Amino acid sequence: MVLTENKREMICENLSRSETGELCFAGRPLTPLAEKYGTPCYFYDEQRIRERCRTYLSAVRAAFGERGRVLYASKAASFKRLYEIMREEGMGTDVVSCGEIYTAKRAGFPLEKAYFHSNNKTDADIEYAMENGVGYFVVDNVEELYAIDRLARERKIVQRVLLRLTPGIDPHTYAAVATGKVDSKFGSAIETGQAEDITKIALSLENIQLRGFHCHVGSQVFDSDVYIRASQVMLDFVAHISKTCGYLAEELDIGGGYGVRYTADQPEIDIAANIAQVGEFMHSHAKKLGITLPEIAFEPGRSIVADAGLTVYTVGTVKNIPGYKRYVSVDGGMTDNPRYALYGSPYTIVPVAGEVPDGSPLCTVAGRCCESGDLLQENVPLPESMGRGDLLACLTTGAYHYSMASNYNRVPRLPVVMLDGERDYLAVRRETPEDVAGLDV
Repeated sequence: MVLTENKREMICENLSRSETGELCFAGRPLTPLAEKYGTPCYFYDEQRIRERCRTYLSAVRAAFGERGRVLYASKAASFKRLYEIMREEGMGTDVVSCGEIYTAKRAGFPLEKAYFHSNNKTDADIEYAMENGVGYFVVDNVEELYAIDRLARERKIVQRVLLRLTPGIDPHTYAAVATGKVDSKFGSAIETGQAEDITKIALSLENIQLRGFHCHVGSQVFDSDVYIRASQVMLDFVAHISKTCGYLAEELDIGGGYGVRYTADQPEIDIAANIAQVGEFMHSHAKKLGITLPEIAFEPGRSIVADAGLTVYTVGTVKNIPGYKRYVSVDGGMTDNPRYALYGSPYTIVPVAGEVPDGSPLCTVAGRCCESGDLLQENVPLPESMGRGDLLACLTTGAYHYSMASNYNRVPRLPVVMLDGERDYLAVRRETPEDVAGLDV
């Protein structure tokens, strides 16, 4: 295989084109895989996932020794095979629903290494997590704290918790994925005094073991500055609580959010260097504050799986509106990738058969749903010859695609195919119309 110099296309090391121009992913030409599994289809590079896990684990170990841990943020992509890989790589995980807990359990993931998030856990959610031995609850609010204490008391257990706090940090990212500001549905704000109030309540409850604090500032963060600012606020709070309440946090989870390249104009992040910078600051600031640095946890999700995935589609129609637009419609769309419709998220979409010639027309890549907003991307250069039956690949679709997929228009969800060297195998089979209608009574 020959790696071309087309920088617009080759936004990740696991992409290349063969000598004949065929797009390859994880070293594999995509046309035979599309013929074998059909389209649309999600393909995942298993070795890329493992490589990312190991990068995080080694970087966190270098920065924090045995007092650091890495938790995979399940909401990025949750299916049985992923939890098996996380277990094999020695990762922890965070989960946000009973469905994710069930899937992790089915994969044999050790749930004592799981952290249960959500801003609105029902009593049934809490009971299910306790029944299945979930190790930690990340508590979002006072009502949840009281509910966990009550249900733990009924079970005669003491439940370990972290309190989710909002540090008031603006990461300058999409508003829809910025979660660290004071005005957020998540967590208790430090600035308003609510964080201190909930800490005092947690320390007063007999069936709660307060382990420490958690924050998450948002997604698509491309440098260490946001994490350093958040770490400073959180460590200042840890020191304040130590002085006022006599409680020194054992653990501080600063969340996830490192960005990935969806387009060539976005930077490539050196994860290890970034974590080293954050670690250096945290050690220094804890020393300045006169406190022992808590155990530190990171929660990467997108940056573990995003560029380990891509989606292959088949073109159905090409519609030219003279003086307006050229629409290229594919056999998928917002049911398998709602992020453009939700956020206007940028993507790189390229033909599988060969590179795009200079001067090719700009196209709007549209989905198959009966919905005007069902678009995958606009202003995409595609060959003039593009037509029915041709294959397109949407790059960097490993995160928030399978996990956000829907059955809108009763469209069955896509399969997930894992690529591992010369081996390819189904991790999730393609849904059928019978599956979609299977809950009807």
